Amino acid sequence: MPLVPDSRVVVCGPASWNHLILLDSLPEPSPHMQFALGDLHTLGGTSAGKVLHLADHGLDVTLHALLGADDEGALVSSALRAAGARIEAYASDRTERHANLMTPAGERVSLYLATPSAASVGDIDRIEAAMAAADVAVVDLSEVGAAIAERRLAGAAGAPVWTDLHDFGGSSEFHEPFLRAADVVFMNDDATDDPWALMQSCLDRGPRLAVCTLGERGAIALSVSGERASAAARPVTVVDSNGAGDAFFAGFLAASLAGSDLDGCLDAGARQAVVALSSEHLHPVLAGRE
Repeated sequence: MPLVPDSRVVVCGPASWNHLILLDSLPEPSPHMQFALGDLHTLGGTSAGKVLHLADHGLDVTLHALLGADDEGALVSSALRAAGARIEAYASDRTERHANLMTPAGERVSLYLATPSAASVGDIDRIEAAMAAADVAVVDLSEVGAAIAERRLAGAAGAPVWTDLHDFGGSSEFHEPFLRAADVVFMNDDATDDPWALMQSCLDRGPRLAVCTLGERGAIALSVSGERASAAARPVTVVDSNGAGDAFFAGFLAASLAGSDLDGCLDAGARQAVVALSSEHLHPVLAGRE
């Protein structure tokens, strides 16, 4: 199904330069030596992942992110542009960097080596203006995203907000403004034993649609009207689990803009997740750029 003509998506949130370290098991909390199975330097960040997979669908998408005038910032910008994604960079004292300890089973410990400095009011104004001109505004978890969400809750106009709460368990002071400002909210089931109840609790606070990914068990969705939908995960040989949720989000959003029903959107998300899971990068288009 073709995309809605001239659909524009603005994504606000993290882009980072990451060092992925593959281990046979996560380190025990005691002094010891451990040999890595391999390592890789590559693009990271939940918003960068979403933009790569949205661009994969031919969408008019731009990432708004804080980047430093450092080597890592140049690497982030170069990787995104080489992949055909647009980025509007805002000045930061440093570029976000992570060291991710990974296992073949998909376990992960993320060490934040550097985080961006605070955005100026003027930069937040510019991001908000870009979102007002878009068809969909993706507001990811970040300090800038929190400022955008608070402005929306205070009455600022703009495009429908889609947000990704990741491992939200139902109650979090930081997540709350993102949830209440959103039209569509995504999460995973890592912090809940009852994803249907979790999604309903989200809808009770304002969104029209909630989506929850269940890992290898697929994904489910619940609308404010009570419609339920589910989709199975697609078969895949997992190379790396980084960015699978962001790929799912992008596939779902692209299908929604193309007019798919809820079942079709979930299936499109599952298909796009396979693209990320099959690559050691957020998207295979980055292969060879590490």
